Amino acid sequence: MEGAEENPAESSSSAPRSEEPAGSAKGREVLPPEEPEGCARPLETTPKKLCGYLSKFGGKGPIRGWKSRWFFYDERKCHLYYSRTAQDANPLDSIDVSSAVFDCKADAEEGTFEIKTPSRIITLKAATKQAMLYWLQQLQMKRWEFHNSPPAPPATPDAALAGNGPALRLELEQEEAELEEFLCPVKTPPGLVGLAAASQPVPTMPLALQNISLKHLGTEIQNTMHNIRSNKQTQGTGHAPPGEDSPLSEEPQSEEQPSSPDPGTPGLIRNRTAQEKVLALEQQVLMLTKELKAQKELVKILHKALEAAQQEKRVSSMYLAAAEDKDRLELVRHKVRQIAELGRRVEALEQERESLVQTASLQEQQVQELQQHVQLLMDKNQAKQQVICKLSEKVTQDFMRPLATPDAANRDFLSQQEKMEHLKDDMEAYRTQNRFLNSEIHQVTKIWRKVAEKERALLMKCAYLQAKNCQMESKYLAGLRRLQEAMGGEASECSELLRQLIQEALQWEAGDSSADSVVLSPVRVPLTRDFAGSEYDEYGFLTVPNYEVEDLKLLAKIQALEVHSHHLLAHEAVERPLRERWAALGELAPSAELKQLLRAGVPHEHRPHIWRWLVRFRVQHLQAPGRYQELLSRSQACKHPAARQIELDLNRTFPNNKHFTCPTSSFPDKLRRVLLAFSWQNPTIGYCQGLNRLAAIALLVLDEEESAFWCLVAIVEVIMPADYYSKTLLASQVDQRVLQDLLSEKLPRLMAHLGQHRVDLSFITFNWFLVVFADSLISNILFQVWDAFLYEGTKVVFRYALAIFKYNEEAILRLQDGLEIYQYLRFFTKTICNSQKLMNIAFNDMNPFPMKQLWQLRTAHRERLEAELHELEQFKAEYLETRTCQGPAVPESCTSEDEGDLEA
Repeated sequence: MEGAEENPAESSSSAPRSEEPAGSAKGREVLPPEEPEGCARPLETTPKKLCGYLSKFGGKGPIRGWKSRWFFYDERKCHLYYSRTAQDANPLDSIDVSSAVFDCKADAEEGTFEIKTPSRIITLKAATKQAMLYWLQQLQMKRWEFHNSPPAPPATPDAALAGNGPALRLELEQEEAELEEFLCPVKTPPGLVGLAAASQPVPTMPLALQNISLKHLGTEIQNTMHNIRSNKQTQGTGHAPPGEDSPLSEEPQSEEQPSSPDPGTPGLIRNRTAQEKVLALEQQVLMLTKELKAQKELVKILHKALEAAQQEKRVSSMYLAAAEDKDRLELVRHKVRQIAELGRRVEALEQERESLVQTASLQEQQVQELQQHVQLLMDKNQAKQQVICKLSEKVTQDFMRPLATPDAANRDFLSQQEKMEHLKDDMEAYRTQNRFLNSEIHQVTKIWRKVAEKERALLMKCAYLQAKNCQMESKYLAGLRRLQEAMGGEASECSELLRQLIQEALQWEAGDSSADSVVLSPVRVPLTRDFAGSEYDEYGFLTVPNYEVEDLKLLAKIQALEVHSHHLLAHEAVERPLRERWAALGELAPSAELKQLLRAGVPHEHRPHIWRWLVRFRVQHLQAPGRYQELLSRSQACKHPAARQIELDLNRTFPNNKHFTCPTSSFPDKLRRVLLAFSWQNPTIGYCQGLNRLAAIALLVLDEEESAFWCLVAIVEVIMPADYYSKTLLASQVDQRVLQDLLSEKLPRLMAHLGQHRVDLSFITFNWFLVVFADSLISNILFQVWDAFLYEGTKVVFRYALAIFKYNEEAILRLQDGLEIYQYLRFFTKTICNSQKLMNIAFNDMNPFPMKQLWQLRTAHRERLEAELHELEQFKAEYLETRTCQGPAVPESCTSEDEGDLEA
C-alpha cells in the first residue's frame, strides 16, 4: 500500500475536518458533549486520539531487533512521536508524516508496515492486521488533512457560531455520511489503539537491554529519573500513579489550553478504581525492575572497558617502574608481539573487507538495476497519482458543490454511471487483450526454443558429418598408399595414375568447396595461414608436416585428418563439459579434482594461467626478485662456454613450428636469452642438448622469457631427479632400465616379441624422457602430457611411455623383422591421434602404479649402474697405468720422426 496512491475518499474527508475550532491546540478531535444525537459519529471513530503501542525495528549489533514503543500523533506539526512507554516525559524521536510514504508489503510478516521519509525508512509492526490497517488509514487521513486544510479561521463571536451551528452541523453530517458510503473506515481495534491502550501492560521483550535505545541514552536516563521521582511522590503523597501528568508530546502546552488536565494523556484518566491503581503500580514496578536490569548490564559493559583501560595503565606503570633495561625490553617485546598479532588480525580483516567490497560491488550493480526498475514503477505510480489526484479533486468538488435540482442530480448520476460502465468495458477489453498478448508471447517462446534446439541438433549433425568426411578421406589416402605398395612397378600406367591421385590428395586444400561447412561447424579447429600458405595449429606447429619423402607426407595427411575427426567427435561429449569445469574452477589449490582436470587436459585459453601457477608452486623456494635480469646481465658481460653449442641448437629447434623458422620471429632471441640465463643459474649443468626444446615448449605457452626460464628451472632442478642432465646422464640411464622392468611387468607379450628380435628400446625411448616427448607426439597430445607432468612429475612420463606401447602393441606384434621394427618405432608415435584413448590407457589401464615401486626400482638400478661405471673406471685406470709403464715401443728397423729430421 503506497502512501502516494491515496484513496479518493480520503481527500473528501479533509474538508469537514479542516473546519474545527482553533482552540484544539493538540489536535483533539472530540466534539463537544452538547452535539445533537442526530449528528453523532459512529462508534468506530472513537477514540479520536491516535496513539498506541507498536513494535519498531532498529538498533545495531547484538541489540538489533524489534523494540516496543509508544506512538502518538501531533496534528499541529503532523509528526508521529514515540517513546519507550506511555508514562515517559520526553519522546525519543519523531517521524515527519507530512512528507512520508506508507508501504505494506504482501510478503512481509503479519502486521508489518513501513513509513518512508526522505531521510530514512522506519519499519513498524502492529499486534494484529486490523491494527496495522487502522494505523495506515488514520495516518493517510492525517497527512491529507494537514496538506489540504486551510489555516484556522479567526475567532468569531459566539452568536455567529450559534447562528451558523445547525447548518454547519447538517453539512458535516451529510459529508461524513457520503464518506462512509464511499469508504468503509477500519474499525478501531479495542485495547490496541487510543487512550485505553496506555492502561494496558507494556509489551514484553526477550531482553530488557534490547528494548533500551542506546542512540537516545540521554533521553532514556531523563525518563527513568522522571519515573523514579514520580513514583516516590506517588508513594509519599498518595496521588495518582506515576506518569499521569507526563505529556505525550515534547511541545509545551499553549496558553489557550484550559487549566484542566489533557484528556489525551493516559495519566489523567479519572475515577479509576483502587484495583486498577494497584495493577498500574505493579506494572510500573515490573517495568522499573527491567530497566534496572538493563542499567546493570550497561554498567557491566562499562566495567569491562574500565578494566581494559586499567590493565593498559598497569602495563605502562610496569614499564616505567622497571629497574633494568632487560625488563623494559621484555615489556616492549610483549607489546611488539601484541602489535604483530593485531597486524595479522588487521590483514585478515582487510582481506575480508576486500571480499565484502567485491560482494558489495556486485550487489551495487544489482541495486542499480533494481533502481532502474523502481524508477519505472515510480513513473508509473506518479502517473497513477496524478489521475487519482484529479479524480479526488473532482469528487471533492462534487461533494462541496450545493445540491442542484433533483432532475439535474439524477442526470449527473446517470452520466457518471454511464461513464463507469464504459470504463468497466474498457477494463474488460484490456484484460482480454492482455490475455491474448500473453498467449502470443508464450507461443513465440515455444517456437524460439524449438528453433534453438533444432539449430543445435543441426550443428551437431554438421560436426558429425565433417568427422565422417575426414575419416573417409583418411581411409581413401590409406587405400591409395596400400594399393601403390601392392602394385609396385608392375603396371606403369596404373602406377602413374596412383601417383597422380596421391599428388592431388596431398595438394588439395580446404577452399571454396568446404567454405560452407567451416561456417556451419561450431567446433572447427582454429587454423591460421602462414606467409607460405601452410596451416598451423594454435601453437604454430604444422598440422601436416612438410616431409620430403612422399610416403611420410601421405602418412602426415592421414594423421591430420584423423586428429580433426577425433576432435570433432569428442567436442560435445568431452571438450565442452571440460571447458565448463575449468570455467567454474575457483582459486587454484592442490586437490584431487585439479589432478583429474589436468590429466584430461587444460583448454587453450586457460593453459598460460595454469602453467604459471604450476611453475610458481614448484619454484617458490628458489625464486628471487630480479634474479632473471641479474643472470641476463652476467651472460652479456661474460661469454659462457656453452654459448657456442646453444647457437648451434637454436636453428635445430622445432623446424615444423613457424615461431622458430620465421626470420622475423622474436622467439629465437627469447630462447637464446633463456638458455644463457639458465647456464649461469646452474653451472654444474650449463647446457645439455634437449634443454632447448624444453625451454621452447615453455615459451610457446607462457610467451614470457622470465616465466619460461623458471619453468625450465622447475623441470631440471625440481621435477627431474638429480644428474638427469649431467655429463654422464646417470639418472636418465637409470630411468631407461626402470622402463624396461615396467614394460616387462605391464606388457609381457610385447617385451618377449622385442627380445626375440633383439630390439633395444632405449634407442627410441631415451629421447622421450630427456625432452618429455617434445619431438615425438603431435602438439595437442604433447601439451596434454605436459599439463599433468608439471603437476605430478616424472611418474607421468612413465605412464605415457607405457601407454604409447600399449596403444600400438598389436601393430608391433605383427612385425617379424628387427630392422622393420626399428623403422616402425622411428615414427609410430606420430600415428597416435586419439588423445582420449591414450589418456585412459595411461591413467586407468596401467594401474596400479605406486610411486613407492618407482623409487625402489630407481634405487636398485642406480646402485647397479654406479657399480658398472666404477668398474669401467677401474678398467680404464688400469689400462692407462699399463700404457704408462710400458712406455712408447719403437721397432729397431723404424726411426722416429725426430731422428729422421736430424738425419735430414
